[in-house]
Amino acid sequence: MEPLIRPVPLLREAADLRAGHPDPAAHVEELCTRIDRIDPAVRAFVPEPGRYDRLAGQARQLAARHPDPDGRPPLFAVAVGVKDVLHVDGLPTHAGSVLPPGVLAGPEAVAVTRLRAAGALIAGKTATAEFAVTAPGPTRNPHRPAHTPGGSSSGSAAAVATGLVPLALGTQTLGSVIRPAAYCGVVGFRPTAGRIPLDGVIAHAPGLDTVGLFTADLAGAELAASVLCDGWTPGGPATCEPVLGVPTGGYLDQVAPAARKAFEQALDRLGVPVRRVDALPDLDDLRRHLMVISRYELARVHQELFARFAGLYRAETAAAIRRGQEIDRADYQAALAARARFRRRLADRAAADSIDLWASPAATGPAPHGLDSTGDPAMSAPWSYAGLPALTLPAGHLDGLPLGLQLAARPHTDEHLLTAAATLAPRLTP
Repeated sequence: MEPLIRPVPLLREAADLRAGHPDPAAHVEELCTRIDRIDPAVRAFVPEPGRYDRLAGQARQLAARHPDPDGRPPLFAVAVGVKDVLHVDGLPTHAGSVLPPGVLAGPEAVAVTRLRAAGALIAGKTATAEFAVTAPGPTRNPHRPAHTPGGSSSGSAAAVATGLVPLALGTQTLGSVIRPAAYCGVVGFRPTAGRIPLDGVIAHAPGLDTVGLFTADLAGAELAASVLCDGWTPGGPATCEPVLGVPTGGYLDQVAPAARKAFEQALDRLGVPVRRVDALPDLDDLRRHLMVISRYELARVHQELFARFAGLYRAETAAAIRRGQEIDRADYQAALAARARFRRRLADRAAADSIDLWASPAATGPAPHGLDSTGDPAMSAPWSYAGLPALTLPAGHLDGLPLGLQLAARPHTDEHLLTAAATLAPRLTP
């Protein structure tokens, strides 16, 4: 059997396809053949009868619209996976659930429409935890199938890691882009909250949700971000080495000892200034407020559907919704106020210590054994809570499984984050 791990750089794939190597029809045939061969072992994609016929027809239309290679759009014929909480015209949305698809239908997600406008082909829906909460989807970790691929954007991360597609969309509420990207050994990018519109996305918690993306490398992430993000301005080359801030205390204590040692070794390889600061002293309060916001909003999102179809929800999702139903509005408003204070304190601390980027492990360790859980979002939680842009870079392996290095930046400095990360990524190879 051919290897499962074969990530494809988006920039190279896009350039080849614009030049006609291969032509869209041949590309679709290769894509569908590989999905048929590889995906039964990984289960990254939602099964789709007639995938080849749908894509072949779209490839013909695309080729007819753009016959001249010099005038082809940036993602011409690039195959993209889309997490099954984003609506795609012509494909049903299940959101990892068994609810009737008709009750989940809606207009196509803005992010998907932007990809199509850039010439992309939607390879299919990728598997997700039910409603992007905690009940795991069917996806396996392509590095070791008995281990979780992470969640809830598990299918998108695995699809990129296996090279089924060079680009996939996910969503993150707490850690659902960063963690699966780290577990699967690819780049995951979560922009500043709101930088990619949420229109056409089945929400988990609208005040926390962010559309994110997966690619094999940073150059691909920047190309995809330029298509997807509002007001994207290329960052240009970095002019100086970034100063990294590392939160001390209980935050890093959540990381398994071997993974923490690997993180420290990665910092040494970067060779940039590192300032260790007590930036997250009240983690217990942060976690409590974060869960109040996420569960309160989840319950309101599902108020009507849960009243009609509660018996069809998985136990983990139902429990989360019921917890949210018990939270009153006063507690929710208090949690929102606490988040606003946290954002200000974090920004003030970064300014006081001249910190450009926050650095941390992308997860508490490599992908855990077992498929009953998607892992712990603890390392992403503070940055998601604050709405900061964040990404994870592949940063070596532990016991044969990938590790990731997470970098977070000030809100609306996404371009700077990717530019700075591009100077650091080559140094992470041991």
